[in-house]
Amino acid sequence: MLQEKTKKIYKAKVSRIEKVSSSSYFIEIDCGVNVEVKAGQFISIYCEGLTFRRPFSVYSNENWKIGVLFKERGKGTNYIKSLKAGDIIDITGPLGNGFDIKNKKSLLIGAGIGSAPISFLKSELDKKGIENLFACGFLNKNEIPKGMQIDKIYTDDGSYGEMGSVLNYLGVLINQFNPEIIYVCGPEIVLKTTYEIARNYEIETQVAMEKVMACGIGVCRGCVIDIKKDGKIINASVCKDGPVFSGSEVVWQ
Repeated sequence: MLQEKTKKIYKAKVSRIEKVSSSSYFIEIDCGVNVEVKAGQFISIYCEGLTFRRPFSVYSNENWKIGVLFKERGKGTNYIKSLKAGDIIDITGPLGNGFDIKNKKSLLIGAGIGSAPISFLKSELDKKGIENLFACGFLNKNEIPKGMQIDKIYTDDGSYGEMGSVLNYLGVLINQFNPEIIYVCGPEIVLKTTYEIARNYEIETQVAMEKVMACGIGVCRGCVIDIKKDGKIINASVCKDGPVFSGSEVVWQ
């Protein structure tokens, strides 16, 4: 079904959409052909009546179908939520740079909707036979997406799994699992704290940044962060140069 309009802009069909937690939805898009996507990359969806597309991390990519997990946050996501199976949508992608998968014992950390690209990464690591542990934090049990395969779950209110932020248990997870690399996605405080704790253990980190994006291709410069490169601090666009960065190159605020 996928009809290429330019290099990365496609018409595709909605195959399924459903509510999977108290605040999140899953939409599956049938591309009709195989679209190669790296965990950590994203697609942008055109929303009728809006100027800018809305970006979403890829949650799954199987049998020519790309899956996205999203929360209703405004006009764009409200439009996407209203779609039905069989509707034709306009998508751009895959965009950005994904995780650099390494053959190392991997600890995967997700927080909230940031669990989506990490879940995709877990499936990729499993296919490659790379040992991994996926730990994720949510506000409460109702926020946990149905069907997501998670090894360790933490909820702020203790309604499921262990009580508290996943960050509270990061040191314990490191000591018990002994990872060689940590991959993480979530709010910036989660990324920054994970990097700082991992640095104390001399463990490499890769962080998937969550930023508000407009153009999605690095033109508008609306999602710029500072990174360290060749001894200098330079600007980088999360959408084009990321969303995945090495934790050690980000200038944390």
